[in-house]
Amino acid sequence: MLKIKIGKVSGAVLLIIMAFACSKPAPRLSDVALIPLPDMVTEEAGAFELDESTKIFVEQDDKGLQNVAGFLSALINKSTGFNVQVVKEEPAEGNFIGLKIGAGSGEEAYKLNVGEEKIEVSGATAAGVFWGVQTLRQLMPDQIEKSGEYEGVDWLIPAGSIQDDPEYAYRGSMLDVARHFFSMEDVKRYIDLLAMYKINYLHLHLADDQGWRIEIKSWPKLTEIGGSTEVGGGEGGFYTQDEYKELVSYAQERFITIVPEIDMPGHTNAALASYPELNCNGESPELYTGIEVGFSTLCTDKEVTYQFIDDVIRELVELTPGPYIHIGGDESHVTALEDYIPFIEQAQDIVNSYGKKVIGWDEIAHAALRPSSTAQYWAKAENAKLAVDQGAKVLISPASKAYLDMQYDSTTELGLHWAAYIELDSAYMWDPAKLVEGIGKENILGVEAPLWTETITKMEDIEYMVFPRLIGIAEVAWTSPEKRDWESYKGRLKKHANRLEALGVGYYQSPLLKE
Repeated sequence: MLKIKIGKVSGAVLLIIMAFACSKPAPRLSDVALIPLPDMVTEEAGAFELDESTKIFVEQDDKGLQNVAGFLSALINKSTGFNVQVVKEEPAEGNFIGLKIGAGSGEEAYKLNVGEEKIEVSGATAAGVFWGVQTLRQLMPDQIEKSGEYEGVDWLIPAGSIQDDPEYAYRGSMLDVARHFFSMEDVKRYIDLLAMYKINYLHLHLADDQGWRIEIKSWPKLTEIGGSTEVGGGEGGFYTQDEYKELVSYAQERFITIVPEIDMPGHTNAALASYPELNCNGESPELYTGIEVGFSTLCTDKEVTYQFIDDVIRELVELTPGPYIHIGGDESHVTALEDYIPFIEQAQDIVNSYGKKVIGWDEIAHAALRPSSTAQYWAKAENAKLAVDQGAKVLISPASKAYLDMQYDSTTELGLHWAAYIELDSAYMWDPAKLVEGIGKENILGVEAPLWTETITKMEDIEYMVFPRLIGIAEVAWTSPEKRDWESYKGRLKKHANRLEALGVGYYQSPLLKE
C-alpha cells in the first residue's frame, strides 16, 4: 500500500493545486461577439480584472477625452458597484485603463490593447477613443449593461489587441418624430443604443404633413397648430429650442451628430395648416392625421415662402452645430417640376448662406446640386446617378434593405411592406458600393437606416422594428465588405442577444437566430 506523507514541500504543492482549482477561467478574445467586426483582432493569454482599485487614466487635458472617461466610469460603476475614478496621473500601483489621443490612420480609427494590468485605448481623435471604448464595453461581461446587478460576476476582460477604422465616415439612423411624436427620454435612449454600434449620425425627421416638431420662434403657430396632432389623431407634441439643444448636447457627448430635417416643398401640410399665406390659395387646409403622401406643397411662387424657409433654417442653424441640414424634397407630387427645380436650388442656397451643407432625398438631383450637397438614395437609382453625374456625394438608404419600418415578414404586426419584407439576412447581405452600377465607394458619403413611424407609437415599437436589424446595418457601414460574412455575423448576433436582453431591449427574435 502506497502512503503519501504531506510535509512542507508537498503541502505547498497542494496549496498551489488548490489555488489553481479555484482560479477564475480567463475568457478568450475569440469567444467575444464583437459587432461591428473590427479590422484586426489578436488574441493573447490572460485577462484584465476590473476591481475596486481600478482607475481610468486620461493622458491629455482634452474635453472630449474627459467625456469619454466619464462615460466609461459611469458605465462600470452602475453595474459593478465599484467607484472607479478618473485620474490625471498614471497610477503607481493597481491596474488601470488608459485613454489617449495619438496618431492614427483616420479620424475615427482606434487601437485597443488589453493586458493583465493595463488596458490602453488610443485614437486619432476623442471620437476614435470613444469607439474603442464601445469595443471594450463588448469585451466586458453582459451584466455591465445592467444597473446594480453585480453580485457574483467576475469582471474579466480577455487580453489581446484590436486595431480598427470605419469603412464609411457617415453611419446614421433616421428617427421620424413627425408621424408620431417621441419624448426626450425616448430619443435619448435611442441615442444611447446607436452609440453602442458606432453610429455617428442621428437624422431627426422634424416636420411632415402630420406634425411640426421643433419650436421656431419667428413662426410660433408651427408648433401651436402644426404640432398639435399626429397620425391617428393623437395630441402630438414638439421640442422647445432648449429641449432640442439638450438632445444635440446629449448626442455630442456620445460623438453623434444630429441632422435636422424640415421636409419641403411637399410633406408640408402641418406648416400649411398653421400659416395660410404659405398656400397658393391663401387658405389653411385641415390638419392631417392619415398616412397618404404627395398631396401638399408650399407655394413656390410666393416671396413669403422663401422668407419662411430662411427663418426656419436660420433658427435651426443657430441650434445645430453639425454640418448638415436636411431639406427633404421627396414625394412632392403636386409640385410641378418646373416649380420644384428652382425651389430646391433656392433652398440649397439658403442653407449654404448659413454655412451648412444640404442633404435631400434623391429627388433633389433633378435640380442643379450645389457642390457641397448630398442626395440620399432611397428609391430611384437613376436619381442617385443624376447626383453623382453632378459631382455630388450620395448617402445610401435603400428602402428595400435599410428601411427599418419595413416588416420582417407577412406576420409582422407593425410596419409596412411597400418596399420589401426585410429579414435580418436581407438587411445585412448587401454592399453599398455595389448597389447601383456606376456608384462606387468614392461617390458615397455613408449609410443611413431610416425608421418611419406611421405605425410606430411607443419606444417598445421602435426597439422591436429597429433591433437587431440596425446592428447588421451598422456593420455594413463600419466593417470592410471582404471581412463580412452572414454566417459569422449570425453566430455573433446569437451571442450578442444576451447583451440586448441585459439592456432591456425588446428586440425581434428572428427564427434565423434559432437555426
